Amino acid sequence: MTTISPPVPVVDLLINGTSSPATSGQYFETVDAATGETIAQVAAGTVGDARHAVDAAAAAFPAWAALPPRQRRAVLAKAAELLQERTAEIVTTMGREMGATAPWCDFNVHVAQGMLTESAAQAYSAVGDTSPSDVPGLTSMSIRQPAGVVIGIAPWNAPLILGVRAIAMPLVLGNTVVLKGSELTPLSQRIIIECLRDAGAPDGVVNFLTNAPEDAADVVEALIAHPQTARVNFTGSTRVGRIIAETAGRHLKRTVLELGGKAPQIVLADADIEEAAAAATFGAFMNQGQICMSTERIIVDATAIDEFAARLANRASTLVVGPPSDSRSQIGPVVHAGARDHVMELIADAKEKGADVLTGGSTDGLYIRPTVLRGVTPDMRIYAEESFGPVVSLIEVSGPEEAIARANDTEYGLTASVFSTNAAQALEVAKRIHSGMCHINSATVQDEPQAPFGGTGASGWGKFGTRAAVDEFTELRWVTIQAGSRHYPI
Repeated sequence: MTTISPPVPVVDLLINGTSSPATSGQYFETVDAATGETIAQVAAGTVGDARHAVDAAAAAFPAWAALPPRQRRAVLAKAAELLQERTAEIVTTMGREMGATAPWCDFNVHVAQGMLTESAAQAYSAVGDTSPSDVPGLTSMSIRQPAGVVIGIAPWNAPLILGVRAIAMPLVLGNTVVLKGSELTPLSQRIIIECLRDAGAPDGVVNFLTNAPEDAADVVEALIAHPQTARVNFTGSTRVGRIIAETAGRHLKRTVLELGGKAPQIVLADADIEEAAAAATFGAFMNQGQICMSTERIIVDATAIDEFAARLANRASTLVVGPPSDSRSQIGPVVHAGARDHVMELIADAKEKGADVLTGGSTDGLYIRPTVLRGVTPDMRIYAEESFGPVVSLIEVSGPEEAIARANDTEYGLTASVFSTNAAQALEVAKRIHSGMCHINSATVQDEPQAPFGGTGASGWGKFGTRAAVDEFTELRWVTIQAGSRHYPI
């Protein structure tokens, strides 16, 4: 009997309301890293396609910006409903594209839907103000207006959450957008644009662009350099973020950058050890540790470290490692062989320099057993390098002062957490950690659409989140109205 394979999906560009191949006619393949099977044929967009996408967004901007806020709100609210309706499809697609387990895929849909709903609710949030003037008869005010075309560049590790975050608030504030999808998860991210289009977004308001990996630098530069581009937001590695910041600086384009992290969880002597271990397990190993907020360093007071280490190692050792297609799986494969090799090199270096492997440390294909290292010191690579994998380091300290110093001994500054039963002490410690976000008695991995989200240092600059996004994606202008005659000195 001959088995007929189903056709491989084709992911085309979506520009000005039209789905079409790249102008080059070229496609690249995305592949299931665990099985080697082809997932999709993806349009290899060119520099010309990038310019065309920005042109389309710029042409659509005046009419979209002029719409009553309630109409933009209705589009985003409807898109949230449509995204929810496609949950099953998204979970299956994400599982194949990035090796994510079902809980992470479901979580992506849930948070992304919440972001669309919250953004819809902010349709009237771009408010201005009036201020007194020393000029007789002058009314002085500040107003906020949409900036123009916003470029969103989203990564693969949380494709729904980060794809929606890149464009939802800009859209409801009256901007038009181009979403450049990840080369690894184009099917998942195109669904976002399809939902917005099906919800009533006019042609050109939302555009979707993909490119072959080798063309990324040229395509991104074309998006940034386009005269009609007003804002650029990027979520991804610090290495690429630096390149985008430099490019944007040359073209005087304002950016929001959410980059890498090396999140610390501090466990003080009086912490609830069971709660701290539960948070660390989630923070370190959810989505195989492939989250910018993942707990990478656990800084534990010497009086608590034995009990904490035992509880964390026990929890990590019982996590179920398996394929995304198995609903029981809690830990899936890392995204590709390069990611696996990087993590295993960090573990090997730490072991060679004296760290103890409390659990894990082994790999089977792309599956890495959740790994807990104790005795990590500054001379080990894993002390400073972002692992972006299912491995966490235990660092022993004596007292809050040393814990704060260790937490701040990094170029990164995205998120952190502090565990203590003394809330006042924990707050004082949290205030002194150099990070954009810090959570007391809770995990480092947290995200709510209304909260200001972003980091410091090598973790980027600017903030996503409701009120912060209003500042980032609108222009604040000073407008005055003169009543009567005004005296001028000449």
